[in-house]
Amino acid sequence: MRSLVPRYLIAFHPKQIPHHFVDVLVIGGGIAGMRATMAIDPRLSALVVTKDRLNESSSTYAQGGIAGVLSPEDRFENHVADTLAAGADLCEPGVVEMVIREAPAHIRQLMEWGTVFDREEGDLTLGREGGHSHHRIVHALGDATGKEIMRAMIQRARQELGAQIWQDTFIIDLLTHEGQCRGALVWNKHHGKTFVWAKQTILCTGGAGQIYRETTNPLVATGDGHAIAYRAGAKLLDMEFMQFHPTVLYIAGSSRTLITEAVRGEGALLVDANGHRFMPDYDERAELAPRDVVSQAVVDQMLRTQHPCVYLDLSPLDPERARQRFPGIAKSCAEFEIDITHDRIPVRPGAHYMIGGVGVDATGQTSLPGLLAAGEVTSSGLHGANRLASNSLLEGLVYGAHAGEAASAAALEIADTYQAIPLENPAADKHDEPLDLADIRNSLKSLMWRAAGVRREGPLLREASQTIDQWCQYALSRQFKNSDGWELQNMLTISRVIIEAALRREESRGVHLRTDFPAVDNNHWQKRLAVSCLAAE
Repeated sequence: MRSLVPRYLIAFHPKQIPHHFVDVLVIGGGIAGMRATMAIDPRLSALVVTKDRLNESSSTYAQGGIAGVLSPEDRFENHVADTLAAGADLCEPGVVEMVIREAPAHIRQLMEWGTVFDREEGDLTLGREGGHSHHRIVHALGDATGKEIMRAMIQRARQELGAQIWQDTFIIDLLTHEGQCRGALVWNKHHGKTFVWAKQTILCTGGAGQIYRETTNPLVATGDGHAIAYRAGAKLLDMEFMQFHPTVLYIAGSSRTLITEAVRGEGALLVDANGHRFMPDYDERAELAPRDVVSQAVVDQMLRTQHPCVYLDLSPLDPERARQRFPGIAKSCAEFEIDITHDRIPVRPGAHYMIGGVGVDATGQTSLPGLLAAGEVTSSGLHGANRLASNSLLEGLVYGAHAGEAASAAALEIADTYQAIPLENPAADKHDEPLDLADIRNSLKSLMWRAAGVRREGPLLREASQTIDQWCQYALSRQFKNSDGWELQNMLTISRVIIEAALRREESRGVHLRTDFPAVDNNHWQKRLAVSCLAAE
């Protein structure tokens, strides 16, 4: 597979492309990217590049909230214990301790920057979600926490920091020279291809949910950051671990809408097609079990009942409370004539959060010098084999701050040089046969859902591996001229890496369920799996 992956996706020559110079390049405009930008020393020039509009990120769509110890009844040790338990013995304890102890300060900082969290009688409203032993989730606008946080952060980045932002700009590849990251090759419809040379680059591109047919992720989440880091030689970790959210609105033919875990935290129940409340049959924590447990139970119950979904029953909640607490969900359901106060909501799992990603240390430094990373594109060790609810926005804040500070410190030590490095990539042989990119993309998404979804088994994974390799043979050898082609190449690359990792881990742990290896095997597999593609420059 690695021999099929080109170092760069397109042909380029330094004399034929414009050049832009900056001290720190931030790739991605979600919560991790914005927080990294805010941490960059004002003496340095910074550029934020986003694939779509600034408000089109997974962070913006986050419903639940941010977890932090903010109640006198709660303790850091509780939050640490909950995170470690959810992570199924694969978390890095030092990372967990660091992130959780920094959480309250970051939440307070968001409020100082203008984020308005929900309150009751003047006090922060603290919710509870699956896997949490205490009420510790701050939320905003009921079920639109990410939208409110990103509004405040984008406003501050633009107005107070005067950050330079390029929107609607696709990152084609990271630029490397002599074993270091030197920036990125980017493209937009206004300027075409551009070399962006940077002393330090921070990767904050989010997840890869769009490689699956069923997903809560926005259309931009095609694993681009994972793929460009892989091609550049950075080490990826934990790529077999994709978290599936158990409750995604399931209406045939419609887009998939997340039904936040906070609904179950408020008292909603899961029932099957026969009206049976089934979660107590699987786990004593019932609806408040961690996401991996609930997702696997939902799939099992769908198989038992031969029904395409299960249902969320909000009837135990006060109707007015339900509408007030979950206005976004109420609105989405109403479009399909579902009244959440008395109609059951059809739900099934969907790909939600990519736990695997670029390996980073506590400062956000990757294995590739000059490249730092933060947020969902990384695998920091915080989540282990299963992310605890509402720890993702928190990780983006903490690691975004660390990466911005570390990039600043490193960039300040590097002298100003405004000379392009003579990198070039030759044109590949042209192909006469056109490709139906949409057909390959849809086929890939369906294949990944069948073979590497909530349930996996060796024969299906091996078959998927062979199929994807065939697609890669003729899709990765081409040099496309637009983002549709580059996205597909990134999706194929990362799907193959996920399949490879899922085949290697011959056990079931957290979100990785191998039906042919159903037990946890700490003797052989209590370790994190790494993969890299060290292409010659």
